[in-house]
Amino acid sequence: MLREFAKCLVREDASLLDALRVLDQGAIRIALVVTAEGRFVGGLTDGDVRRAILAGAALDGPLAPFVNRRVVTLGPRAGRVEALEVMQARSVGQVPVVDEQGRIHGIHLLRDIVRPQDRDNWAVVMAGGLGTRLGALTQSLPKPMLRVAGRPILERIVLHLAGHGVRRIFLSVNYLAHVIEDHFGDGSRFGVEIAYLREDRPLGTGGALSLLGAPPTRPVVVMNGDLVTQANIGDMLAFHERQGALGTVGLRRYRHEVPFGCVELDGDRVTGFEEKPLVSRLVNAGIYVLSPELVARVPRGEPFALPQLFVDCLSNGETVAGYEIADDWIDVGQHEQLRAAGGES
Repeated sequence: MLREFAKCLVREDASLLDALRVLDQGAIRIALVVTAEGRFVGGLTDGDVRRAILAGAALDGPLAPFVNRRVVTLGPRAGRVEALEVMQARSVGQVPVVDEQGRIHGIHLLRDIVRPQDRDNWAVVMAGGLGTRLGALTQSLPKPMLRVAGRPILERIVLHLAGHGVRRIFLSVNYLAHVIEDHFGDGSRFGVEIAYLREDRPLGTGGALSLLGAPPTRPVVVMNGDLVTQANIGDMLAFHERQGALGTVGLRRYRHEVPFGCVELDGDRVTGFEEKPLVSRLVNAGIYVLSPELVARVPRGEPFALPQLFVDCLSNGETVAGYEIADDWIDVGQHEQLRAAGGES
């Protein structure tokens, strides 16, 4: 709900030009029309003003005849869910909040309800790998910049993080770093702020964390740069907080059917048969949440495997949580996986 709505108000006895100024200043596509006593009367949109002018109204003429006095409103107790339901039912993008006395308290905006709440968590995406298993595809292009369904994998990750409210993103780069930096720049055209962790030499899956200029104050999301996933980052961050863990590992259930009949033995004696059994294991999905304390343990400027952090935590008796990812997830490391990510059989 918009807190500062005074600049969106216009008096009922004002002119159409006054309404246009309010529409421009308020930037929510509606002017909230009130009486001299401050009681809500209705709304006036860009479209209402345009139709008034096309009908011959003068800009210095009164706006009152063109006010929509049937604007749907909600009371102060209505929540975001109810507001969203009303917007969807009435096909509107704004619902004013008005009490029983006709006083306006604010306005629900569809763009605010749909847009995720910005988080102060950072994300670090490891995008400096060589991608040698993909052969010629990565000779002139970093693996994270390979396209899946028309969009670079790394761009999908950046937009996915932004979609969960993560606006401060660090990209670790090494191999063909300029390709990544030229594409993303400062991140503004993707709705985020991007900075680069430049590796002079490959630092493994975790070493680039030591290149963060200032220590984080909130848990940090760390992701491999070759993932095509819809993992719920917001839910994973909330899970990490609830668990009170130093670190959380994203997990993916991997199932494999053994293509042969299997035999069980007790010594030299056969005790059973199982035809083509299905083996199910939880595997590391390459998505992590690290507390600031854990980030500080990464050795400075040295190659480092990120899972070692969690091994050390377990050795110290410290809490490591496992978050199972039920959403789409593909690690694009080989040709077959790349084709699968693009929807190819």
